[in-house]
Amino acid sequence: MPAWFSTRLRLPKALKKEMNYTGPVLYSEHHLSHAASSFFTSGWDEAAVLTVDGVGEWSTASWGVGKGNKLELLGEIKFPHSLGLLYSAFTWYCGFKVNSAEYKLMGLAPYGEPKFVDQIRELIEIAPDGSFNLDIEHFDFVKGTGMFNEKFEEVMGRPKRPLGDSEMDEHYKNVARSIQEITNECMVKMAKSVLEKTGQTKLCMAGGVALNCVANGHVLRQSGAEDIFIHPAAGDAGGAVGAAYLLWNSILDKPRTERMPPPYLGPGYTDEEIREALDAAGAVYRCLPKDALLGEVAGLIDSAHVVGWYQGRMEWGPRALGHRTILGDPRNPEMRDIINMKIKMREGFRPFAPTILEEHVSDYFVIDRPSPYMLLVADVAEGIELPAITHVDNSARVQTITREQDELYYDLITEFKNQTSCPVIINTSMNVRGEPIVNTPEDAWLCFMRTHMDAIAIGPYLLLKSDQRALDLLSAEEAFGLD
Repeated sequence: MPAWFSTRLRLPKALKKEMNYTGPVLYSEHHLSHAASSFFTSGWDEAAVLTVDGVGEWSTASWGVGKGNKLELLGEIKFPHSLGLLYSAFTWYCGFKVNSAEYKLMGLAPYGEPKFVDQIRELIEIAPDGSFNLDIEHFDFVKGTGMFNEKFEEVMGRPKRPLGDSEMDEHYKNVARSIQEITNECMVKMAKSVLEKTGQTKLCMAGGVALNCVANGHVLRQSGAEDIFIHPAAGDAGGAVGAAYLLWNSILDKPRTERMPPPYLGPGYTDEEIREALDAAGAVYRCLPKDALLGEVAGLIDSAHVVGWYQGRMEWGPRALGHRTILGDPRNPEMRDIINMKIKMREGFRPFAPTILEEHVSDYFVIDRPSPYMLLVADVAEGIELPAITHVDNSARVQTITREQDELYYDLITEFKNQTSCPVIINTSMNVRGEPIVNTPEDAWLCFMRTHMDAIAIGPYLLLKSDQRALDLLSAEEAFGLD
């Protein structure tokens, strides 16, 4: 409520003061913006729509149908009954930060068994159509800032795991698996119900819970949907573009566009700007033509080196999709631990995702369609040995790539395939634990020097760690004005 009284109800005055804007101000409901972000960028003329998150205004989930330039929400679930907040409560219970580490809970889940499903059913009642009610007496988010109370912990049989505690015993692994199973069930039931009620065969999804790629995989396989489209920035960032599309398509009745282009919409830097940054850092580099760069990088990956890949404009959304990325060899059984411990400095249970040439996806994974935004989990196909990207439950969070999406990244993986016969590569975001994905060339250089990355390609410039001087990091930090 303080945010409403301090800013939101006074937004026209704030826009006039800060931007000298005196025109009309239109407001979109939170979940309508989510729905618009997915439907109006799907490229489909009509589809069912499902949005699920923590809470926006008073809604925590909504469903409806889009046809042409019109989008109508037909039902909703209201706060405090929230699947997103329930998942966040278990994120906190297992010792992770709320609103930032739910993906860790998803990665931990396959290490456990669903032994606490019955206990969780004491906290949430799920109807056949996927609608749900929480037993609010176990939760604190209605009246305070906490997620749950001692009654919640009594149901789960143990106190919460301390935040940041390095020890992760079987209890919390089993809890993670159990809440993931409940989430899968709820999302599949909601998706089935929405498709039945709207008579549609295609489904658009958005909201923070739509970033749960494990549940998305279950929806794809079990809901009966002919196809699903999940907005690449399914969380609140995507709500901004949804509001814009809602105005453009629905209110102003402007023509629809095809499916949104690849989401490389962030900052980008020219070769000259990159060179100036590297020179300021005292970096040792070579400027290579495209074919030579691709050949050397593919060869480095094949020889068990970890390579940074910094190209073009930054990705929009929570997944690194080949522009601010660390690459490795998925065939190497040691590569996962090498990147986890020496580069990312993160928990060892977290998996790495593969990027695969789209035309080969069904040869390596149990999936029959593209997954360009890394939002679907699929099993690794029988007989395929890719230990560095295969999770403990034989699954992987797949990103497919075509030349139309990203010519340079596609050509790099093609070159790796030419050298190794493997059309798959490890793709993880270029950052270390607790830091955002790198943005500027300076960010990329510092990440390279502060970790055990073996090489990095920044634009056309290839840098080898063995070529850099020991004092380069200190001089770079001084040049960039860092302590």
